[in-house]
Amino acid sequence: MLVFGVISPHPPIIIPEIGGSETEKVKKTISALEAAADKLAAAKPDKLLVISPHSEHGYTVPLYYLAKDLASETELEKILVTHSSYTYYYELGKQYGEKIAASSKRIAIIASGDLSHVLRTDGPYGYDPAGPQLDGIIVKAIRNQDVDSLLHIDDEILRNGAECGLRSILFLFGVFAGKSYTTDVLSYEGPFGVGYTVAVFLPQ
Repeated sequence: MLVFGVISPHPPIIIPEIGGSETEKVKKTISALEAAADKLAAAKPDKLLVISPHSEHGYTVPLYYLAKDLASETELEKILVTHSSYTYYYELGKQYGEKIAASSKRIAIIASGDLSHVLRTDGPYGYDPAGPQLDGIIVKAIRNQDVDSLLHIDDEILRNGAECGLRSILFLFGVFAGKSYTTDVLSYEGPFGVGYTVAVFLPQ
Protein backbone atom coordinates (compact mmCIF):
# COMPACT_ATOMS: atom_id res chain seq x y z
CA MET A 1 0.00 0.00 0.00
CA LEU A 2 1.41 3.35 -1.08
CA VAL A 3 1.04 5.92 1.69
CA PHE A 4 3.43 8.79 0.91
CA GLY A 5 6.01 10.19 -1.47
CA VAL A 6 8.54 12.98 -1.06
CA ILE A 7 11.27 14.65 -3.09
CA SER A 8 14.24 15.62 -0.97
CA PRO A 9 17.50 17.39 -1.78
CA HIS A 10 20.65 15.87 -0.36
CA PRO A 11 23.40 18.47 0.19
CA PRO A 12 25.38 17.69 3.36
CA ILE A 13 25.52 21.43 4.09
CA ILE A 14 21.88 21.38 5.26
CA ILE A 15 22.84 19.19 8.23
CA PRO A 16 23.69 21.55 11.13
CA GLU A 17 26.66 19.48 12.31
CA ILE A 18 28.19 19.93 8.85
CA GLY A 19 26.86 23.23 7.55
CA GLY A 20 27.01 25.21 10.79
CA SER A 21 26.03 28.83 10.22
CA GLU A 22 25.62 28.20 6.49
CA THR A 23 22.32 26.45 7.27
CA GLU A 24 20.84 29.94 7.75
CA LYS A 25 20.95 30.25 3.95
CA VAL A 26 18.80 27.14 3.48
CA LYS A 27 16.16 27.78 6.13
CA LYS A 28 13.33 27.29 3.62
CA THR A 29 14.63 23.88 2.65
CA ILE A 30 15.13 22.77 6.25
CA SER A 31 11.68 24.01 7.31
CA ALA A 32 10.12 22.20 4.35
CA LEU A 33 11.93 18.96 5.21
CA GLU A 34 10.73 19.22 8.80
CA ALA A 35 7.16 19.72 7.57
CA ALA A 36 7.53 16.77 5.20
CA ALA A 37 8.89 14.66 8.06
CA ASP A 38 5.74 15.37 10.06
CA LYS A 39 3.57 14.30 7.14
CA LEU A 40 5.65 11.17 6.60
CA ALA A 41 5.41 10.21 10.28
CA ALA A 42 1.64 10.72 10.15
CA ALA A 43 1.47 8.24 7.25
CA LYS A 44 2.92 5.56 9.57
CA PRO A 45 4.96 3.66 6.96
CA ASP A 46 6.15 0.14 7.64
CA LYS A 47 8.81 0.57 4.98
CA LEU A 48 10.80 3.38 3.35
CA LEU A 49 12.10 3.04 -0.19
CA VAL A 50 14.81 5.58 -1.02
CA ILE A 51 16.09 6.10 -4.55
CA SER A 52 19.23 8.18 -5.02
CA PRO A 53 21.90 8.97 -7.63
CA HIS A 54 24.61 8.86 -4.92
CA SER A 55 25.48 6.01 -2.53
CA GLU A 56 26.53 8.07 0.52
CA HIS A 57 24.98 11.49 1.21
CA GLY A 58 22.16 10.68 -1.22
CA TYR A 59 20.62 8.49 1.49
CA THR A 60 21.91 9.89 4.76
CA VAL A 61 20.94 13.54 4.24
CA PRO A 62 17.23 12.96 3.43
CA LEU A 63 16.95 10.36 6.21
CA TYR A 64 18.51 12.77 8.72
CA TYR A 65 15.37 14.89 8.51
CA LEU A 66 12.69 12.59 7.16
CA ALA A 67 13.22 9.48 9.27
CA LYS A 68 13.77 11.05 12.69
CA ASP A 69 10.18 10.53 13.90
CA LEU A 70 9.60 7.11 12.39
CA ALA A 71 9.37 3.88 14.34
CA SER A 72 12.74 2.24 14.84
CA GLU A 73 11.52 -0.96 13.21
CA THR A 74 10.65 0.80 9.93
CA GLU A 75 12.21 -1.17 7.07
CA LEU A 76 14.56 0.57 4.64
CA GLU A 77 15.22 -0.31 1.01
CA LYS A 78 17.75 1.61 -1.09
CA ILE A 79 17.84 1.90 -4.87
CA LEU A 80 20.94 3.41 -6.48
CA VAL A 81 20.51 5.12 -9.83
CA THR A 82 22.94 3.46 -12.23
CA HIS A 83 21.20 3.67 -15.63
CA SER A 84 21.50 6.75 -17.85
CA SER A 85 17.96 6.60 -19.25
CA TYR A 86 15.30 8.85 -17.74
CA THR A 87 12.45 6.79 -19.19
CA TYR A 88 13.95 3.68 -17.63
CA TYR A 89 13.36 5.06 -14.13
CA TYR A 90 9.83 6.17 -14.87
CA GLU A 91 9.02 2.65 -16.09
CA LEU A 92 10.85 1.12 -13.13
CA GLY A 93 8.74 3.27 -10.84
CA LYS A 94 5.60 1.90 -12.49
CA GLN A 95 6.77 -1.64 -11.81
CA TYR A 96 7.42 -0.82 -8.17
CA GLY A 97 4.05 0.92 -7.99
CA GLU A 98 2.30 -2.30 -8.97
CA LYS A 99 4.23 -4.29 -6.36
CA ILE A 100 3.53 -1.69 -3.68
CA ALA A 101 -0.19 -1.64 -4.50
CA ALA A 102 -0.30 -5.40 -3.99
CA SER A 103 1.60 -5.28 -0.70
CA SER A 104 -0.03 -5.25 2.71
CA LYS A 105 2.81 -3.08 4.02
CA ARG A 106 2.46 0.69 4.25
CA ILE A 107 5.22 1.94 1.96
CA ALA A 108 6.61 5.46 1.49
CA ILE A 109 8.99 6.65 -1.23
CA ILE A 110 11.82 9.15 -0.86
CA ALA A 111 13.17 10.50 -4.16
CA SER A 112 16.59 11.89 -3.28
CA GLY A 113 18.16 14.41 -5.64
CA ASP A 114 19.19 17.98 -6.30
CA LEU A 115 18.12 19.96 -9.35
CA SER A 116 20.41 22.13 -11.49
CA HIS A 117 23.98 22.70 -10.33
CA VAL A 118 24.57 25.79 -12.51
CA LEU A 119 22.35 28.48 -10.99
CA ARG A 120 24.95 31.02 -9.88
CA THR A 121 28.26 32.35 -11.12
CA ASP A 122 29.66 31.93 -7.60
CA GLY A 123 28.36 28.38 -7.30
CA PRO A 124 30.56 25.28 -7.52
CA TYR A 125 29.84 24.77 -11.24
CA GLY A 126 29.28 28.35 -12.39
CA TYR A 127 26.21 29.62 -14.21
CA ASP A 128 24.37 28.45 -17.28
CA PRO A 129 20.98 29.87 -18.36
CA ALA A 130 19.77 26.31 -18.82
CA GLY A 131 19.96 25.86 -15.05
CA PRO A 132 17.08 28.14 -14.05
CA GLN A 133 15.14 26.98 -17.10
CA LEU A 134 15.49 23.35 -16.12
CA ASP A 135 14.51 23.96 -12.51
CA GLY A 136 11.47 25.94 -13.61
CA ILE A 137 10.35 23.05 -15.81
CA ILE A 138 10.83 20.48 -13.05
CA VAL A 139 9.08 22.45 -10.30
CA LYS A 140 6.16 23.31 -12.58
CA ALA A 141 5.83 19.67 -13.63
CA ILE A 142 5.70 18.56 -10.00
CA ARG A 143 2.99 21.10 -9.21
CA ASN A 144 0.94 20.07 -12.25
CA GLN A 145 1.66 16.32 -12.03
CA ASP A 146 2.92 16.64 -15.60
CA VAL A 147 5.33 13.77 -16.04
CA ASP A 148 5.15 14.08 -19.83
CA SER A 149 6.94 17.42 -19.73
CA LEU A 150 9.75 15.82 -17.70
CA LEU A 151 10.15 13.05 -20.25
CA HIS A 152 10.43 15.54 -23.13
CA ILE A 153 12.76 18.23 -21.83
CA ASP A 154 14.85 19.79 -24.58
CA ASP A 155 18.13 17.89 -24.82
CA GLU A 156 20.27 21.03 -24.62
CA ILE A 157 18.50 22.30 -21.49
CA LEU A 158 18.76 18.88 -19.91
CA ARG A 159 22.45 18.53 -20.75
CA ASN A 160 23.53 22.05 -19.80
CA GLY A 161 21.23 22.25 -16.78
CA ALA A 162 23.43 19.74 -14.93
CA GLU A 163 20.88 18.05 -12.67
CA CYS A 164 21.30 14.91 -10.59
CA GLY A 165 17.82 14.19 -9.24
CA LEU A 166 15.53 13.91 -12.25
CA ARG A 167 15.73 10.13 -12.49
CA SER A 168 14.73 9.81 -8.84
CA ILE A 169 11.82 12.19 -9.43
CA LEU A 170 10.69 10.24 -12.49
CA PHE A 171 10.81 7.03 -10.47
CA LEU A 172 8.50 8.64 -7.91
CA PHE A 173 6.13 9.75 -10.67
CA GLY A 174 6.18 6.19 -11.98
CA VAL A 175 5.23 4.76 -8.60
CA PHE A 176 2.24 7.12 -8.44
CA ALA A 177 1.26 6.61 -12.12
CA GLY A 178 -2.39 5.67 -12.60
CA LYS A 179 -3.27 6.60 -9.03
CA SER A 180 -5.23 9.52 -7.64
CA TYR A 181 -2.88 11.81 -5.73
CA THR A 182 -2.00 15.41 -4.96
CA THR A 183 1.37 17.15 -5.03
CA ASP A 184 2.58 20.06 -2.95
CA VAL A 185 5.87 21.87 -3.55
CA LEU A 186 6.87 22.93 -0.05
CA SER A 187 10.00 24.84 -1.05
CA TYR A 188 12.45 25.67 -3.78
CA GLU A 189 15.70 27.62 -3.48
CA GLY A 190 19.26 27.63 -4.76
CA PRO A 191 21.42 29.83 -2.51
CA PHE A 192 24.63 27.94 -3.27
CA GLY A 193 24.09 27.59 -7.00
CA VAL A 194 22.37 24.20 -6.75
CA GLY A 195 18.60 23.84 -6.90
CA TYR A 196 16.88 22.27 -3.88
CA THR A 197 13.19 21.40 -3.90
CA VAL A 198 11.07 19.64 -1.31
CA ALA A 199 7.72 18.29 -2.50
CA VAL A 200 5.23 15.77 -1.18
CA PHE A 201 3.03 13.34 -3.07
CA LEU A 202 -0.12 12.29 -1.19
CA PRO A 203 -2.33 9.42 -2.37
CA GLN A 204 -6.05 10.11 -2.33
